Amino acid sequence: MVKIDHHEYLSEEEKRLKEDRERTKYWKKWGPYVAERQWATVREDYSPDGDAWSHFPHDHARSRAFRWGEDGIGGVSDTHGLQNIAFAFWNEEDDFLKERLFGLSNPQGNHGESIKEAHFHLDNTPTHSYMKMLYKYPQRKFPYEDLIKENARRGKQHREYQIIDTGIFDDDRYWDINIEIAKETDEELLFRVTAWNRGPEPAPLHIIPHVWFRNTWAWGHESPDKKPSIQQLSETVAASKHHKLGERYFQLSPSPGVGPSGQDVLPELIFTENDTNYEKLYNGKNEKPYVKDAFHRYIVDKEKKAINPKQVGTKSAAWFAFNESGGVAPGECAVVRFRLSKKYEEYMDEELFDDIIDKRKDEADDFYYRISPLPMSEDLRNIQRQAFAGMMWTKQYYHFIWDQWANGDPSQPPPPPERKAIRNASWKHMHLDDILSMPDSWEYPFFAAWDSAFHCIPLAMIDPDFAKKQLDLFTREWYMHPNGQLPAYEWNFGDVNPPVHAWATFRTFKIERKLYGRQDLDFLERVFQKLLLNFTWWVNRKDTDGKNVFEGGFLGLDNIGLFNRSEPLPTGGVLEQADSTGWMAFYCLCMLNIALELAKHRRIYEDIASKFFEHFILISDAMTYKSGSKEEKSLWNEEDGFYYDAISWGGPWTQQLPIRSLVGLIPLYATLTLEPELINKLPSFKKRVDWFIANRHDVAERNMASIRKRGKDNRILLSLVSKDRLEKILKRMLDEDEFFSDHGIRSLSKFHEKHPYSMDVNGQEFKVSYVPGDSDSGLFGGNSNWRGPIWLCVNFLLVESLQRFYMFYGPTFEVECPTGSGDMMHLGRVSEEIQHRLQHLMARGDDGRRAVNDGNDLLDYDPHWKDNLWFYEFFDGDTGRGLGATHQCGWTGLIARMIHDTGLSCRLPQTPKTPSTGMAHYFDDTFTRHINQAKADKSPYHTMRRSSTARSIGARSDFDTSANGDAPLSVGNSVETENAERVREREEADVHTANYVSEQLERVRSNQSIADYETGDEFEAQLDGQ
Repeated sequence: MVKIDHHEYLSEEEKRLKEDRERTKYWKKWGPYVAERQWATVREDYSPDGDAWSHFPHDHARSRAFRWGEDGIGGVSDTHGLQNIAFAFWNEEDDFLKERLFGLSNPQGNHGESIKEAHFHLDNTPTHSYMKMLYKYPQRKFPYEDLIKENARRGKQHREYQIIDTGIFDDDRYWDINIEIAKETDEELLFRVTAWNRGPEPAPLHIIPHVWFRNTWAWGHESPDKKPSIQQLSETVAASKHHKLGERYFQLSPSPGVGPSGQDVLPELIFTENDTNYEKLYNGKNEKPYVKDAFHRYIVDKEKKAINPKQVGTKSAAWFAFNESGGVAPGECAVVRFRLSKKYEEYMDEELFDDIIDKRKDEADDFYYRISPLPMSEDLRNIQRQAFAGMMWTKQYYHFIWDQWANGDPSQPPPPPERKAIRNASWKHMHLDDILSMPDSWEYPFFAAWDSAFHCIPLAMIDPDFAKKQLDLFTREWYMHPNGQLPAYEWNFGDVNPPVHAWATFRTFKIERKLYGRQDLDFLERVFQKLLLNFTWWVNRKDTDGKNVFEGGFLGLDNIGLFNRSEPLPTGGVLEQADSTGWMAFYCLCMLNIALELAKHRRIYEDIASKFFEHFILISDAMTYKSGSKEEKSLWNEEDGFYYDAISWGGPWTQQLPIRSLVGLIPLYATLTLEPELINKLPSFKKRVDWFIANRHDVAERNMASIRKRGKDNRILLSLVSKDRLEKILKRMLDEDEFFSDHGIRSLSKFHEKHPYSMDVNGQEFKVSYVPGDSDSGLFGGNSNWRGPIWLCVNFLLVESLQRFYMFYGPTFEVECPTGSGDMMHLGRVSEEIQHRLQHLMARGDDGRRAVNDGNDLLDYDPHWKDNLWFYEFFDGDTGRGLGATHQCGWTGLIARMIHDTGLSCRLPQTPKTPSTGMAHYFDDTFTRHINQAKADKSPYHTMRRSSTARSIGARSDFDTSANGDAPLSVGNSVETENAERVREREEADVHTANYVSEQLERVRSNQSIADYETGDEFEAQLDGQ
């Protein structure tokens, strides 16, 4: 339960989370676990050359059974992806049903793979008790060919051609299709589709919800008697049976008519098998006449024999045709309601049905309000809510068994023998069958190790159990390699991502303790012990000469370097990486932090803490020249005041690569403050620290801020950078002509726009220049760029580092921010300024525009678009334009945490910074509005109750006709009446919330920070109770 003002209150959603955690109910059994793209994944690739994009293209997905998962629009499944529910649509113009989201493969896109749709994840709770997404479906023929041809015509120097560039949404000729899913109980799922005609004329729409089983029977691993089935029972009910899931009922309600007849739209239940159409794809023979693509052929091609007349199969659908008299009128909607239930009911009470959905929406409002109760703009609250929603919608079922994938299935032809050598040959232990947090719902429907670590920060705010599960899984024996390496991603499990797992583990532990008052030491200890293996792997594999200077490889930063860092250097020698060494120092300190936390409860961890303390000292020493010796290498350039990579050919032969990039900022991550009260309680560790101070201070003083000097509150600082180096690095980092943009820290200095760095090697030129937008090369697929754009994940770590430095140096240490402005700030304020600029990527400015939308009037001003957000992968270093994947709610979802921490004080984009002396009026007004609203509502959050009993949602005055829920709210009867005790509990919680808000506003009015870095409670190991 969220603790506010030292008071605990269990919202309805938290009650469900508690029941799921205690296993009294299985609320997470059903969720949005169906992928948005299963085709062209590595798992489905059985080609001899490893070309996954060509082996299983989009055109095959309609007719070919997937081996390892399923995909769909707005899809829901059980936790093992056995039974799936998703949606298809048809506008009577397309050549096939819109059954899955379309995008370009990596070879087709001028900047790699890219989705070409308009859909938004609007809401979702951790138990998936309420889910909502919006799909914008064109009424004209979908521009598949135009998107393919125009992107093929464009080169790397051109922008991507997106669906909104095609003109397909001109004249508002599209459908706003809102898909809502709610749970009455943990086993009862309610689905409501509301499709609004935004166009100027009547238009037809066919809504075809699908219920089907993943194909587990065609591969020879399951006996035929276990094959599931779905069979029609009545005009509006079908029964599904599965040997693991039992029996369930697909129950449909007739829909209100849209034509002049006023007649209801009755669904037609249709059935086929989820089996490959070998005849169509390979000129082969189908074992049965009813195959996967039957519904396309039946509805679109009018092929009446395509479906099973016996009304049974492993794949079913309900066909609702809203096409009477030209279809749905302008401004009106079509509505479909159905449920998946364990109980058979012939009749569906639509009023009760709608009330349950609306109640779950109210409960979602309550839950999310109490996560971030501080006053902030409605726009920021909407951004945060959609960030959380995206995090939930990108939870997907991931299935992979290496042995079956590599060697093939008993009933299928064996895979080409050369296929085994292409990728992942040494990961034979992999056996994955889990719900995982994916980096992007369409573009990256597979896990990525370091992405997942960042995901866990916002996830821990709303569902710490799921966050902990993600971190734990990667260290389990069916994921982690026996040698200790964590798997990177399916294209190459053996690639190397930055070691952020320990950081995420400790942050998740601390966030849960801070927000919910729970301290899961078992989780912390279990993951820590496995990470000891991973740390050892790093030391043994990435420090080839034992010098504590690490190579590392590309480390997730793709094209940031002069050379491909995953391949041998064309110059010969070894690339000694400032970022790799910085990451390892960071890893050391994170492990030290965890060890100190565990040592409070088990003293044996003091020895391990001492080990990581000393290892950090050795790494820090390797980052710099030692006193006067020319033979010793350095990654620090004193003249430039920056860290650089260096090529080493052994001995004294080394050459720095003077490229000002994120590589030189990453050493800032390696900082930690040691709390004196905690050290004094750990005598063994204190003894070792004191020994170092007395006997090895020469080593420490060369590289660290100061191990003998104490900082704010008598803290000790461990850091790769001294105070002098910190000032020099920050001078560049906060320079708006170098790293500091209006929207965060760039990945490469703008200095290289006019001063590119190049090297000629055997007649071939290698060059790095500032490229603020999409990548201008095909390196690492060409769909990401680290030579100028802004990435939230690395910015987030820089923000935390500055907060840690502030904990040591306090308010008296100030730097110029921005460089050359004359404005001096302490490092806490600098961290807030960076967070505000990052929020300005998405926040609506005083001109009504969002930077991510790049001046697009449709996205910025249209009432049906302007409040819906895409969470891009990275952002233009000059303009903030969104780039890369559009549903990268993983690490871009970190914006939810920043809004939680600093949204209260975040000014509008384009608004000048307000002097602290002039902030009082703003906060007085904010506080007054908050209190007045609380009094008016008798609750600090808004609720919506349904008052109308009309079947047609379009006829209900209280129903939101916009896409995102900004309509006026009304209060009516609820499906359930709260008892007096529950009302009293909530009222008491509201009083504590108001007290908490008042206290925080007062702190800001008095020029104090509301962020947690004042005490370091979320960052460092401290004595309990501090």
